[in-house]
Amino acid sequence: MAELTESVGRLIDQFTKLPGIGKKSAERLAYHLLRIPQAEALALAEAIRDVKLNVRYCSVCYNLAEQELCTICRDARRNDRQVCIVEQPRDLIALEQTGLYRGRYHVLLGRIAPLDGIGADQLTISALVDRVRGGEVEEVIMATNPTTEGDGTALYISNLLAEIPVRITRLARGITSGSVLEFANKEILSEALNGRQEF
Repeated sequence: MAELTESVGRLIDQFTKLPGIGKKSAERLAYHLLRIPQAEALALAEAIRDVKLNVRYCSVCYNLAEQELCTICRDARRNDRQVCIVEQPRDLIALEQTGLYRGRYHVLLGRIAPLDGIGADQLTISALVDRVRGGEVEEVIMATNPTTEGDGTALYISNLLAEIPVRITRLARGITSGSVLEFANKEILSEALNGRQEF
């Protein structure tokens, strides 16, 4: 019985560590890489290397950045009085694609999920509270995903901010409960932003 070469086997093993990639998908990806031109395969390897070496979290909002600040935090035209709280950078991107929101963001890098062992101290919540305490923020928009964990995280944050004189709103519920922001279309996200309510 024929066996895989050591290099191909190692590549398949690495692919199976990616989310949503099983053994068969990993094999298809590995064989695809073997078929494409060497320059194309090495360009993929270089792109992975660059991401790991160059991408970091913005020192203010925790969005993805290749400098100290992300492009949104460097944009002087943004409204400093509004901060929209999202769970992940991909949620920020989904909201940005609506073209409606011109304020700032804060990325939590997750949500409170006790069953998964994720507590508030593992997120960027304390940095958020410090930002809001700074005094410039007038409105905090809760844009956590409409799931049990997302709603629980938003409630936890709103309780922490209760002593600070800031308006706390949340996205309107045009977004179905249990859904994820990154998969919502632009129209639904636009309605959710425009119809946000007091939290």
